[in-house]
Amino acid sequence: MSDCLFCRIVAKEQPAEIIYETGRTLAFRDINPQAPTHALVIPKQHHADAAALARADDGLADDVLKTAHAVAVQEGVAEDGYRVVFNTGPGAGQTVFHVHAHVLGGRPLTWPPG
Repeated sequence: MSDCLFCRIVAKEQPAEIIYETGRTLAFRDINPQAPTHALVIPKQHHADAAALARADDGLADDVLKTAHAVAVQEGVAEDGYRVVFNTGPGAGQTVFHVHAHVLGGRPLTWPPG
């Protein structure tokens, strides 16, 4: 989708600090980090939100979670703990409507979140 920021990142038309890539997923640093480690993991195929990703039912959600864990390992936060967050819909704070998982770590993450 030409008007989707994350689709443009996948197409390498929009710059991003890419830190991990598979055949079906891409991970890059968040431009407004909320923790020392804050990466976004996206499927290369466009799905608007986590609900749409779940409906795709082709193993892509599994690939996104596997990539999130691989990023946590690569970034050195897997052992101490990390958080994976999907914001689904504007009421949950989703601002880019291409599903993405936030991988956060490197500091204590309190509960409940904001």
